[in-house]
Amino acid sequence: MKKTDNHIILPRVKRYKLFFLMLAMSVSTTSYCYAQGAAEPSESAKTKYQLELERQSKILIQQGREIENLKRLIKNQPPKNNQQRKSSSTNKKTQQANNKKPKSSAVINKPVGKAPPKQATRIDVSAIPKLSTNNSGVLTRSGTLIIEPRLGYSYTDSNRVFLDAYSFLPALVVGLIDLREIKRHTFIGSLGARYGVNDRWEIDAKFSYIGRNDSQRSRPVSVGVSEDEIFTASGGDMGDIELSTRYQLNSGANGGAIYVFNLVATIPTGTSPFEVEYVESNPGVVFPTELPTGSGFYSVQPSLTAIYSTDPGVLFGNISYGNNLATDEDVGQVNPGDSVGFSFGLGLSLNDRTSMSLSYSHKHVLKSKIDNIKIEGSELDIGQLIIGYSFNYSTTTNLNLSLNIGVTDDAPDVRLNFRVPMMF
Repeated sequence: MKKTDNHIILPRVKRYKLFFLMLAMSVSTTSYCYAQGAAEPSESAKTKYQLELERQSKILIQQGREIENLKRLIKNQPPKNNQQRKSSSTNKKTQQANNKKPKSSAVINKPVGKAPPKQATRIDVSAIPKLSTNNSGVLTRSGTLIIEPRLGYSYTDSNRVFLDAYSFLPALVVGLIDLREIKRHTFIGSLGARYGVNDRWEIDAKFSYIGRNDSQRSRPVSVGVSEDEIFTASGGDMGDIELSTRYQLNSGANGGAIYVFNLVATIPTGTSPFEVEYVESNPGVVFPTELPTGSGFYSVQPSLTAIYSTDPGVLFGNISYGNNLATDEDVGQVNPGDSVGFSFGLGLSLNDRTSMSLSYSHKHVLKSKIDNIKIEGSELDIGQLIIGYSFNYSTTTNLNLSLNIGVTDDAPDVRLNFRVPMMF
């Protein structure tokens, strides 16, 4: 028997159409099933989505609160200063400039250049005795003229015992014993002029007028006088002319002491003590009829002054030697004793216009001679404590006041000096 295949044979075109139709139905069915599964999620997926949404909403709420807090802080903060902005911008520019500079590999610890030279020390010595007063330094500035009027007063009160007798025993004296109390008032008016030849050298001249008044009370003990003898004498005339020069030896640029050489010469233009007449009131009691206003001899006194600045103070010291020249008088050749002196002190600047000084001065006068015979009792020790005050009234005028207090018997008890140097 013949087997027959009952296959339906379709044309070639229809076969392709049937194949595409089956493929399209398969794709559409799969897409539909996937969309159906995505459209209808399971219950567990819904729960996860809801929890995630709640968590995100809480985070957003928290961030909103933080933003509000930041806004409040910005509102409450004060505005920045313009100077701070400028400084910050300057710092940025400086930092940028530094960044542009090439960096060196090693730091060299060597000086960049030479230090500037030290200038000469300028010291205000307006209250220091025996030195110039000016606005530039120790001595008068070059080409500057200083006119200095001065007024002075001194007072001396002393008790002396004069013996013109022979002593056989300590308790037996034959001759004159004179107890004398002396009160002496002296007024001095002077006018000085200083000129600066250069910054280290100056010349000085001083002319003075002296008025004196002495009151002496005497009682000769051994003569038997019942009353005290009171004698008053006065005198007024030109005093001795004083010429001086000063030279600054060093500049003081290295910060050390400044040394000044001084030379003072005195010309005896006043009334000499050897020209004064004396009267004898009682036997052996002699009083002058007129008081001298000068020394009666020439003298030359060199000295050296050292000044050391310790801001705001100034230390100073001076040593001197006075040579008094001999003179011929009626009593013979009189050779006044030479003198040796020293002084030291401290000047203190209180402010830019006021200064004070405290110093001590001592001078020892050797014995005088007449025809090369020493006169006993002619030695003198003159010690004075000096308090000085200075005030810069203007740029060209100073006011200076000094008080000298005698600390030895031969020194005046009190001496006042007021001077007004004026610069031209």
